[in-house]
Amino acid sequence: MSGTLDAGWRGAFARAPRHAFVPDSIWLPDQHSPSGYRQVDRTREPDAWWDAVSTDDSVVTQLDDGASGGPGVPTSSGSMPSLVATMLRELAAGEGHRVLDIGTGTGWTSALLAACLGGDQVTTIEIDPVISAEAGRKLEVAHLAPRRVVGDGLGGWSPEAPYDRIHSTAAVRTIPPAWIEQTVPGGVVVTPWGTPYANAGLLRLVTEGAGREAHGRFAENASFMWMRAQRPHAVAAPVPGTTRAGASPMDPSLMEEDVHAAFAIGLQVPDVRSVHRWDGVDPGATYRIELSDGLGSWASARYRNWADGGAVKQTGPRQLWDEICEAHTWWVERGRPELTRFGLTVRPDGRQHAWLDGPGHPVGDITR
Repeated sequence: MSGTLDAGWRGAFARAPRHAFVPDSIWLPDQHSPSGYRQVDRTREPDAWWDAVSTDDSVVTQLDDGASGGPGVPTSSGSMPSLVATMLRELAAGEGHRVLDIGTGTGWTSALLAACLGGDQVTTIEIDPVISAEAGRKLEVAHLAPRRVVGDGLGGWSPEAPYDRIHSTAAVRTIPPAWIEQTVPGGVVVTPWGTPYANAGLLRLVTEGAGREAHGRFAENASFMWMRAQRPHAVAAPVPGTTRAGASPMDPSLMEEDVHAAFAIGLQVPDVRSVHRWDGVDPGATYRIELSDGLGSWASARYRNWADGGAVKQTGPRQLWDEICEAHTWWVERGRPELTRFGLTVRPDGRQHAWLDGPGHPVGDITR
């Protein structure tokens, strides 16, 4: 971690290595499994476990909120070490700072904070009691003692407020008002932030106290699992109605040509989610992107032969594919700005809007 964090944080990483907090049972990608993952137990497959835990990558530690027989959606993980270091750097927590750590997970980040600042300065909150209990056991073995709470981090934790720093390891679409209210003026909130279209931004928000606007920039490309209450809607089949068919005005692959394009598009259509689908009989010819706003509007665009008259289908009150194309054109016309040029303003009433290069250049109201 040299060159990324100062000596105090490097000491914390040495005292609390990630492998000491990753559970003995993890989930690794497996294309042959119906869920897309296979369970790896440290005692039965120690080499596979160590190989996964020793890499600079995230490690899935829970599927489907812990329920058995689910579709195999990752719902908790051990974060990528380099990204953890980046988040702690952006948090800029120092001696005497009180920190609320939202999303205890494996307990690793709260351990790092406790090792650097002292356990009495750190409160960590986790919504899943099973995950919280496992993290608690790991923290006890490491002789680190942040204050642990089981609860929904969207509400913060008022008994220990105010905080100098709030650190979240779960992505949000809307900054909870409680986070602003529970942070001191001039305090910092670091959280993954995204839209249903692009869960991709690491936001560093500076607060000015309750009743005042908070402003912040996106510091990094970062994708984390969603807060449970802010997970985007599923893209389901279109509701019956008139379907409008036509050609696409541009290559659909441009809509996700890189994370910066996707992030900019998501800011302008913050309620639209996309998925990719294909038919097993002919995947190449049927590969397509589907869009939904969760309120009855739906669209699909075929990747192959996208200029043909039937490549795009849209139904519902909105023309979602047209909106996506217009958002991409907006991004291109402004010089293809990277996501770090965007920022967010959170108003006292809870509404938030994104901007490009400064609050005086708003992109749109995110709180639709």
